[in-house]
Amino acid sequence: MSSMQEMLVARRPAWLTFAAIVMFSVGILRFISAIYYFADSARINNSIALGAFSDNLFLWGLWDLVIAVVAIWAGYSLLSGNAFGRVVGYLWAILVIVQSFMIISVAPWFAAAMLVLATLVIYGLAVTSEYREPAAYRDTP
Repeated sequence: MSSMQEMLVARRPAWLTFAAIVMFSVGILRFISAIYYFADSARINNSIALGAFSDNLFLWGLWDLVIAVVAIWAGYSLLSGNAFGRVVGYLWAILVIVQSFMIISVAPWFAAAMLVLATLVIYGLAVTSEYREPAAYRDTP
């Protein structure tokens, strides 16, 4: 790693890196979930029959795969200092907060943990709203 690249890493705000890592984590976990759906795994809960795609596991797998790709793309975009990652990060966090309040009576610890995580992502994106990667570093190998 050259000294220029080390300086770039050192200048990126830590909260922005945190939000990108959360997006990467969401993408990886949704990718694993999609594999379970595609494999017709017995580990999948039977309550999905009430969902949007009924009990069609292939469609649930495609849904999770799309979410995984968008989340990984958003994480990369955040690390690059682009606006797409910020928009997806905000939308993801808002949806997680709404979902957390909807399931708090069923899974209170999970809902509370996700509520805190989503709040931290919103805080991280809001605090670093002025950050843009310098143009001189975008084209370096």
